Amino acid sequence: MVDVVLLQLCAAIVYASLWFIVSIRLRRNDVADVAWGIGFVVLTLVAWLATSNGSSRALLILALVTVWGVRLSLHIGARNQGKAEDWRYRKWREEWGHTFAVRSYLQVFLLQAILAVVVLLPVSYVFAQRNSALTPLDAVGAAVWLVGFAFEALGDLQLKRFKADSRNRGRVITSGLWKYTRHPNYFGEVTLWWGVWLIACSAPGGWKTIAGPAAITALILGVSGIPMLEKKYEANPEFERYRERTSPFFPLPPRLQPRNIAR
Repeated sequence: MVDVVLLQLCAAIVYASLWFIVSIRLRRNDVADVAWGIGFVVLTLVAWLATSNGSSRALLILALVTVWGVRLSLHIGARNQGKAEDWRYRKWREEWGHTFAVRSYLQVFLLQAILAVVVLLPVSYVFAQRNSALTPLDAVGAAVWLVGFAFEALGDLQLKRFKADSRNRGRVITSGLWKYTRHPNYFGEVTLWWGVWLIACSAPGGWKTIAGPAAITALILGVSGIPMLEKKYEANPEFERYRERTSPFFPLPPRLQPRNIAR
């Protein structure tokens, strides 16, 4: 497995460097978001081709990662088309000044590439194994992945339709899946990677790759996911009311709105 991970790491660095060049030419670092999903597909294919693993479990993993990665990149690419650079990257561009190029390569593209290799540890482990017999745990993992994928895809679709209505400009979506969690797409992405890990657990010792789903969970819950996005809406009264009654991550029934928050 070590050889597979090292090969993925080399491929990830090349992949990140190419996208960095694209970002410089286009003058927009948010292409890193488009590269995120497809990057996982590329690294998964690298591992699969390197191991020539044609087992049922390997093919299942390959299919799941490909479906997720392609959908996500297409969605983000379509969302960004015709718009200015995402506010998060634009802010960094202003803050980093003359060190912007170096810091964007290291802190955005290269860091993202390394993180992808870590998240893919369960995938790499599966490809390194030769046990082709599927188990009930594979089915459980696939079911968990499906729940996560549904939350992410449906959450993105609901948000897209909400924003497409000009009457919702400046407003906060509180319907559909967004009624039960403030971040159904983030919940979905974390959940589906835990599903992939469960599939890896079907192979002896697969549980040791827990660093993969743990890394994406920590990133979304504590670093560049929920905290960064919610900071943008801190001064929005509608969002504050929404935050008081809606679970930040796990889907839960909405709480009654406290009287002192009501406007």
